[in-house]
Amino acid sequence: MIVTSSNIQKSTGLPMTVRSVFIIGPDKKLKLSINYPASTGRNFDEILRVTDSLQLTYNRKLATPVDWKQGNPCIIIPVVSKEDAEKEFPGHKVVELPSKKPYLRTFVPNYHLTKNQ
Repeated sequence: MIVTSSNIQKSTGLPMTVRSVFIIGPDKKLKLSINYPASTGRNFDEILRVTDSLQLTYNRKLATPVDWKQGNPCIIIPVVSKEDAEKEFPGHKVVELPSKKPYLRTFVPNYHLTKNQ
């Protein structure tokens, strides 16, 4: 890829390349694509965080919230029934709205048990 923006050019006036990160899942599908301009360094902590999230959620009905890190609560996705959530995610918590209606179901997975699943 080539950056065509005039503010990111070599001293010769030629466009600089873009640094890209791709993560391909076990199913051979693209799971993540991040493009960085040549003038910006990559954030390896973010790449590792995303990799951890992808591994955790690949075979589980979980989603990770913004800035999630290992050991933090995950979200049980809405398509999971109440009964299935109780079976698959024992000890999960329900976050309620002020009206007392259930809003989100959270679960803190044991990362070491789920990493290789």
